[in-house]
Amino acid sequence: MTSPLRIALIGAGNMGQQHYRHLQTLTQATLCAVADPGPQAAGLAAEWGVGYFADYRQMLEQVKPDAVIVANPNTLHVGTALDCLAAGVPVLLEKPVGVHLDEARELVAASKATGVPVLVGHHRRHNPLIVRAHELVQGGALGQLTTVTALWQLRKPDSYFETPWRREPGAGMLLTNLIHDLDLLRHLCGEVRQVQAITSNAVRGFANEDCAAVLLQFDNGALGSLTGSDAVAAPWSWELGSGENPVYPRQADQPCYLLAGTSGALSIPQLKRWHYADVDGGWHEPLLAEQESFSADEALRLQLQHFVRVARREVEPLVSAADAARTLALVEAIREAAETGRACTPMLIEE
Repeated sequence: MTSPLRIALIGAGNMGQQHYRHLQTLTQATLCAVADPGPQAAGLAAEWGVGYFADYRQMLEQVKPDAVIVANPNTLHVGTALDCLAAGVPVLLEKPVGVHLDEARELVAASKATGVPVLVGHHRRHNPLIVRAHELVQGGALGQLTTVTALWQLRKPDSYFETPWRREPGAGMLLTNLIHDLDLLRHLCGEVRQVQAITSNAVRGFANEDCAAVLLQFDNGALGSLTGSDAVAAPWSWELGSGENPVYPRQADQPCYLLAGTSGALSIPQLKRWHYADVDGGWHEPLLAEQESFSADEALRLQLQHFVRVARREVEPLVSAADAARTLALVEAIREAAETGRACTPMLIEE
């Protein structure tokens, strides 16, 4: 019988604690150490019954884990992951893959050179709801995908911004939140050819945006929009609609993505598919609505199960460093478009 994979946790904040909770449900993996210089980390490690280190490098040297979850602040992601790869340790790296595209490219190159795998934590791709939506779109249930409407609109409380790094460049809504939506749009609809964008920090005045409006042209010809704000009283977001995380009060009837094609349309997260009875039907005929089914499960837990197999070299990462870097390249193109007022093309990222 295979021994449980010994996984160390670097970063014991909110996401690190969520990973620990899901790790406790797995038999094929176990937590072996916590590394975090923060004041609460030592107490958490003691509570969880594992060794504590303020310096993750010391942890890598002394504990020699089989794999590592990196869940520290965004600006530390790449440097930490590079040290893990140098030690030969597979990494589950929380999103974003990096703050800047140059460092993400460095991580892609290091993973390729060392042969040590990196799985990036765009966990929504593991959600069975998204798995089913992907099957429908790729299987042609909507016909030729034509328009995409994405919404991410809610209000973060003032207490969220009491953590200093959340008010700084690199921690804004675009990189922290909309990157999830952009990753799912790439996953569901294909690569983006060019973008146009406007962003604003008019509500809070921090060094990052609190509102954004983005236009997207996909390689397959589909056109899309993504409208986001973390400063509005509104129900349209993955967090509030999907029920994926129980800390958010659910608005189950409200969509966050609307995909429309020549043969049908799909609302997400409801997974309600609309189509005409006759393939040649038009606006004078009633649309039929079908509820697509899926087996609900927790995306973070499924991601951890996948990571165990990635770390053991049984499967390739669902979201590799290069794949995640393409989402980051899309974010950077949106930033550039917002700053210049011009349409911009995401940088090409090779595997």
